Amino acid sequence: MTELFENIQKPETAVLVGVDLGEYDCEASLDELEELAKTAGAEVEARVTQRRETPDSATFIGSGRLREIKNFCADNDVDLLIFDSELTPSQQRNIEDITDVRVVDRTQLILDIFAARARSGEGKLQVELAQLKYLLPRLGGKGTSMSRLGGGIGTRGPGETKLESDRRHIRRRIKNLEDGLEALSRRRKLARERREKDEVETVAIVGYTNAGKSTLMNALTQAGVLAEDKLFATLDPTSRALTLPDGRRVMLIDTVGFIRRLPHGLVEAFKSTLEEAASATLILNVCDASSPDCAEHLEVTNKLLEELGCKGKPIIAVFNKCDAAPDLSWLSAGLHSVKISALTGEGLDRLLNEMVRALPPTRKKVTLLLPYSMGSDAALLREKGALDREEYRPDGLLMTVTADAKLLERYKDYIV
Repeated sequence: MTELFENIQKPETAVLVGVDLGEYDCEASLDELEELAKTAGAEVEARVTQRRETPDSATFIGSGRLREIKNFCADNDVDLLIFDSELTPSQQRNIEDITDVRVVDRTQLILDIFAARARSGEGKLQVELAQLKYLLPRLGGKGTSMSRLGGGIGTRGPGETKLESDRRHIRRRIKNLEDGLEALSRRRKLARERREKDEVETVAIVGYTNAGKSTLMNALTQAGVLAEDKLFATLDPTSRALTLPDGRRVMLIDTVGFIRRLPHGLVEAFKSTLEEAASATLILNVCDASSPDCAEHLEVTNKLLEELGCKGKPIIAVFNKCDAAPDLSWLSAGLHSVKISALTGEGLDRLLNEMVRALPPTRKKVTLLLPYSMGSDAALLREKGALDREEYRPDGLLMTVTADAKLLERYKDYIV
């Protein structure tokens, strides 16, 4: 009789390390790091924090605390140290040499999650580019993080053989990735221009990771977009058509989630994806109202939107999961906001009506004086709009027409 045994891979055990420099809430940041670690598949054994004025140049954390960490890791068979900051290559090597434990920093952990989540060709290229730029300066010295301890968290994506080849090869690969992403960015720009030409307005759904953006898109459009209770479940932008209560059709775009101290390399790599938010007519900033850090998450997202050039655009703050939120009385403080539950459908009708109000008027009535040389434009206005009157005058064609506001924007110089 043959017995079958299932080979279940044991999760990696990790210790989180945070250095409180007084720049942000260290405990809240470690809470988020723990969620990131769990998303990557690790079990968190313990947290270690130290308050310092400046990081130690050699080991980031003090040598005494590092010895304590080494002993704890040896006694508890810890596989991994995860630092809540970006380490220099030498700091990472020094910590590994002292503790004999693999070290991953915050940036590498986020890159690892992105590598596991990327589905589309473009998403995979974007993640690989960010990984290679992060890893290139870490190829010198002993390269312990790449070869000594094998696979696991922080090693997804480009394989060891590729990464251990000469720097010129890696730089060529980076250049090829940048060229490929630039071509995709141009294609995305052309798609946006086609939407503008067809007078299709876009509404970007942005927000902190795991705030329920994909669930909201599904609730509004029945799109069947992947919606998971995980950080960075959505990396690739998804577009779906939506008809608003006033009858106009808009394009909803679900984007990558934001996070505190999102690595700069990822912002750069995902620039073309994030540009979808910058070019949108309206932005829905989705926040998890049940999170104790809701206000900070909103601030992080607003700051990144400002960096992307979205200042001045109409933004609706959408406070999701309101059915699970204890107290939302503070939300009315000067915010254009709507409280909803994408899961139960509560507040969705109000959100749709707020979207109608926030978007530019769809149609307006104007009187134009067009030169006779613009006969094709006059024909377009007759086709697309409702003609009230038309008069042939010596100085041109006088038209009073009701049409789409975006179409009429082209002829603003001819309004009388």
